[in-house]
Amino acid sequence: MYSEHFGLSGQPFQLTPDARFWYGSRTHKKAMAYLGYGLAQGEGFIVITGEVGAGKSTLVGHLMATIDRARLNAISIVSTQIEGDDMLRLVAQGLGLASGGVEKARLLDMVERRLEEEARSGKRTLLIVDEAQNLPFSSIEELRMLSNFQIGGRALVQIFLLGQPEFREQLATSERLEQLRQRVIANHHLDAMDADEVEAYLRHRLSLVGWRGRPDFAADAFPAIHRHSGGIPRRVNQIANRLMLFAAVEGAATIDARSVEAVVADMNAESIQPKRAAAPAQERVLPLRSVPSHEPEARAPVSDIASERRIAALEAKVEEQEAALRRVLAMLVDWVESSADAAYRTNAA
Repeated sequence: MYSEHFGLSGQPFQLTPDARFWYGSRTHKKAMAYLGYGLAQGEGFIVITGEVGAGKSTLVGHLMATIDRARLNAISIVSTQIEGDDMLRLVAQGLGLASGGVEKARLLDMVERRLEEEARSGKRTLLIVDEAQNLPFSSIEELRMLSNFQIGGRALVQIFLLGQPEFREQLATSERLEQLRQRVIANHHLDAMDADEVEAYLRHRLSLVGWRGRPDFAADAFPAIHRHSGGIPRRVNQIANRLMLFAAVEGAATIDARSVEAVVADMNAESIQPKRAAAPAQERVLPLRSVPSHEPEARAPVSDIASERRIAALEAKVEEQEAALRRVLAMLVDWVESSADAAYRTNAA
């Protein structure tokens, strides 16, 4: 909705990985260097790890967009909670082989032959496996065995493993993965963006959808965004997306640190939090004390007054959020109605 409001050609902060929005932060440029080195070797495993939302999929998408696909057959596997036999079948399917009802020994032979055919035609095979931290040991072993296939002393397949930080830990400490460790030729962990990279990242993504400085960002907005996102690209996108909506709803020409704090507070209020267990009854019942009739009525304790003030502040915050929600809904209704009117006029014409 805010894209139309600000005259943008698309969604600059979508959460779905899109290689078009690749931004070369320091850690991502380093990762690209490792990937390029690994591809040049043409064998073994390349491991890229990072937090959820660190940009692993976007990184690989950018790499695929920069290489000659006519000379590289890339197979992507994202369903990784599967045992070894099913992993082999997924690889076979990626190579265009029918694997249904085929025994494993026969299937291995079919996969090797197809890899040889690809190699003889001058095409290398790259297998990209995402969410590697979920791979059972049998699947990892199957991948390692595939890496043994070679012709004329050259490997027939190269494997990229993308995973979260726990996979990095598994790879470094598990005795069962010793043989895999020996096959890893490049390994990089994607760090978060630094505070001084957030501004360039946001402006880069906005520029790709025709942004012309409306809304603008105040200098103090970027440190605030970095503080609340930790520099993780997907979290930055989440906050920036809401900030753009906030600017559209409020009619703000500039997004500053106060805007960031308001939006993050709303996001935190909307987040799903686990319910706390109710306190035992004896902890919630206040002790009673009799007050003689000749004494003045006892004043509320200071702690009770503070609690009442906090409750009042929370109630006011809820009212503000409800008002903001009503404004968003009103804009949605206007947008839907205007779209319907435009469609009606087009059809009538």
